[in-house]
Amino acid sequence: MKTDRRSFVIGTAALTLGAKLGLWTSTAHAVGYPEKPVHLIVPYPPGGASDNLGRMAADEWSKGLKQSFIVENKGGGGTMIGTRAIATSAPDGYTLGMVDSAFVINPGLRGAELPYDTLKDFKAISQIASAPFVMVVHPSVAAEDLESFIKLAKAKPGALSYGSAGIGSGPHLAGEQLRQHAGIDIQHIPYRGGGTVITDLLGGQVQFAFATVPTLAEHIKAGRLRAIAVTTSARVERLPDVPTFAELGLPGVDLTPLFGLIAPAQVSDEIIANLSAIITASVQRGEMGDKLTKMGFIPVGSTPAEFQRRIDDEVKKWTIVINRGGVVVQ
Repeated sequence: MKTDRRSFVIGTAALTLGAKLGLWTSTAHAVGYPEKPVHLIVPYPPGGASDNLGRMAADEWSKGLKQSFIVENKGGGGTMIGTRAIATSAPDGYTLGMVDSAFVINPGLRGAELPYDTLKDFKAISQIASAPFVMVVHPSVAAEDLESFIKLAKAKPGALSYGSAGIGSGPHLAGEQLRQHAGIDIQHIPYRGGGTVITDLLGGQVQFAFATVPTLAEHIKAGRLRAIAVTTSARVERLPDVPTFAELGLPGVDLTPLFGLIAPAQVSDEIIANLSAIITASVQRGEMGDKLTKMGFIPVGSTPAEFQRRIDDEVKKWTIVINRGGVVVQ
């Protein structure tokens, strides 16, 4: 019994010491981080909104942590190629990721095709910003507001068409939300890019569309397009006279795209907290927030827990929209 007790005590002490050593090692690693350049993967080619915001975040981290943060563009596969590279990278904090709404739409859209688990293979760092969307119609459409638009759509089922950058894109699913919640028959036309949609909308080839406020604000002010409603929970500063869908009785049309930062799931909480604090401070009280506002974004700067809740909620929401509408990638 004495031998067994002595062995038990020694074993318990060893386990306790091992746990403490593990904690000390993790803490020491976090304190010394980063000791070499860090890669930030953007799952898009250079030049888009996610790329621009990712480079802004990399710049803030470089200044705050006195180490190089290198943006690496890995486009393709509907963002799956780059996002998989984030998920499968070493969980040491030296590979991070930039994501947007495709990250939360793909679980419902791609299902088992996804080569990673959106809710299990990553840790949220911070949501940088969101982008206000507005629904606009061509001036030839005999609708001055949402009520008259819905009446027109019901009077002429299938006659009104809208374009988007592709099946499963944010603008497509905003139109799908409108179709479902308003009970109307409208036609979706997928394009290869958002720029072509705006060109055809201005030319009257499609009757309406959803796009970001910065993209459409000047066309609206010039009278080339007519704003119907914004998809955000509150009115947008650049379009103060345009109501929200919620004000008009359709709160289910609530596309508010997210732009944020993630890491592989096993990266230490200390590293995540440090990275998040730098971005949050710059977005909420520093230079980055001012830049985002001037670019037309809505600055956020959330904590890891807040961003994770947003991711969870968005995955659920878009999965319901996609399944209810029978949306399938072709």
